Amino acid sequence: MKVFAVIDTNVIVSALLTRNPEAATVKILEALFQSRITPLLNDDIINEYTDVLHRPKFRFPEELVNSVILAIEHRSIRPGRTHSEEVFPDPKDAVFYEVALSKDDAYLITGNTKHFPRTPIVVTPAEMLEILKRT
Repeated sequence: MKVFAVIDTNVIVSALLTRNPEAATVKILEALFQSRITPLLNDDIINEYTDVLHRPKFRFPEELVNSVILAIEHRSIRPGRTHSEEVFPDPKDAVFYEVALSKDDAYLITGNTKHFPRTPIVVTPAEMLEILKRT
């Protein structure tokens, strides 16, 4: 069974920053690269990934950023975007939630659950690992 998910930018940043290979964020990227998670995307999400991962404060090598983004794009589907009436602390977060809403049984994986509605589709990286164990 495939698991479909929008991966919030903070999950990718955390995975690339950590030195802990057992971190939940690292395991999420591994699951994505192993095709256990199919990422859901649109152009706004790709643009956010690109902008954030290229920020000088992170000092991620250009080739690493490009390879991660290309790997995500290569494995992704683009289901569209379902409008939500929810109010978000940061309006730029709405796209992540709305793309997740556009695919049945999809999730939004984030380290910032407070930025999103408290619904079963919004999960932390650790919660997603538990979901993957059950599928």
